[in-house]
Amino acid sequence: MQLTPPPVHVPAFNSTDPYQCPGNPEAWALMAEQATDPLVKYAFARTGYHRGLDLLRANGWKGYGPVPASHAPNLGVLKAIAQLALAARAIGEDSEYDRCRALLSDCDNSVVGPLLG
Repeated sequence: MQLTPPPVHVPAFNSTDPYQCPGNPEAWALMAEQATDPLVKYAFARTGYHRGLDLLRANGWKGYGPVPASHAPNLGVLKAIAQLALAARAIGEDSEYDRCRALLSDCDNSVVGPLLG
């Protein structure tokens, strides 16, 4: 009997350009990384986060369980979660940072340090 759900593996996208692949959370994470205004960074990161959750759910995720970074397309989702954590902290949303950090850790603890610094 398996208590932990199986790892989720999201599909790959052809582009990280949000105009070409607006459903790609990595596209929004990259936009957030490049933004200099904290609120713009937060808006891009939040979009990527929600695109990522939609993608996870569409591929069988139930709100918890492993999302291994070893499956390269999952990195876009994990980067989007991390970017929202960082953007939230930058605008003083410490509780949101904590929630995103916990989610990132639950998905794949190995990326917390590299993605959050």
